[in-house]
Amino acid sequence: MPVDVVFTFSYETYADARAREMMRPPDRILETLMAEQDAGVIGRLLVANPFRSIASIAAHRVLRNQPAFPASTDRQLYEPVRLARSDATDPAVVERQYAAYDRALRKASARFGIERPAVITTNPVIAGFAPLEWAGSVTYFGRDDWLTTPAKRRWWPVYAEAYARIARRGIAVTAVSRQIVDRIAQAAPGGLRGPAAVVPNGVDPREWLGPAAPPPAWFAALPGPRAVHVGTLDTRIDVEGIAALATARRELSIVLLGSVPDERDVAPLRALPNVTIAPHVGRSELVAVLRATEIALLAHRRTPLTEAMSPLKLYEYLAAGAPVLAVDLPPVRGVGPRVLLTENVADFARATDAALALGRADEETRRRFVDDNSWRARHRALIDLALPLSADISPL
Repeated sequence: MPVDVVFTFSYETYADARAREMMRPPDRILETLMAEQDAGVIGRLLVANPFRSIASIAAHRVLRNQPAFPASTDRQLYEPVRLARSDATDPAVVERQYAAYDRALRKASARFGIERPAVITTNPVIAGFAPLEWAGSVTYFGRDDWLTTPAKRRWWPVYAEAYARIARRGIAVTAVSRQIVDRIAQAAPGGLRGPAAVVPNGVDPREWLGPAAPPPAWFAALPGPRAVHVGTLDTRIDVEGIAALATARRELSIVLLGSVPDERDVAPLRALPNVTIAPHVGRSELVAVLRATEIALLAHRRTPLTEAMSPLKLYEYLAAGAPVLAVDLPPVRGVGPRVLLTENVADFARATDAALALGRADEETRRRFVDDNSWRARHRALIDLALPLSADISPL
């Protein structure tokens, strides 16, 4: 029998997900849920945005056109509003804020005809502080360890309490890495009281299979061999290590492809002649770059945050067929023989020749990796935990 589902984003809205072309893990989960609904496994599906202030909603509507949610008689989007622009940093206040969110979400579900749904949330504060007593089951999905995210430092006391409540309440926990699951388990005496599963990141076969499109002109013009790092260029990037690599391997064209929140983080690299800092690009251009590059880089610093990540870019690198140079972080180990691990980014210089010798993967190897690591295959564990009442889960 189909199970009704309520899905909540973490800190972005459905419009945000569409604007970034549905590329982050929560966006992909929603796509899987929609596909499961089309297959008859899920009944009604209510998708809930996080709280937004009235002022924020008005500003977004003025600045850009909001993409339409694919609503139907069985699928709706709920957009709760409040006066406050952000969550409080005091757990006691947050408890009141998310009791209000819980009441609003329960009313929206009731209006939609949903009773005792399976709630899947990607927001740790909702999972920890919202009572959700009206839900049939609750599953939390962690895409990051929020308790070690520098940008969220002000809210670390809130996350610590949220993790402890998640563990004590027996909520099912899924996360992109074992480190995140363990962090939540360690937050409460006795550890997790509910089931848990690791759900690493994956790839969308629609993006990576088929003939490769030509790379953009700016990339094709760079002398080879080329090495590309993709992702937000912030404090996670080992700038000193990249500089050492660029200096030791001057024949290598190094491309850092992504948004730059703070120019100070990458300023030392601007003067290096063989380093190109390219702006964030759309998905089709990103895929074309990765399918043309000779080497892909996972150039992170070693921190508690990066040690808990399941780098989405790693799976996309391998889907593109590129050999990978990566810092030896726990979630990166064992992904495949085409990932060469080093102690730090500076050591990439010594491993470059080995990566070039690997070359690009043959088409059969690349296709097999894409099939084995598709998002829908990844989400099997999540669906199994979140929809325990469904005996007829579609093949993923």
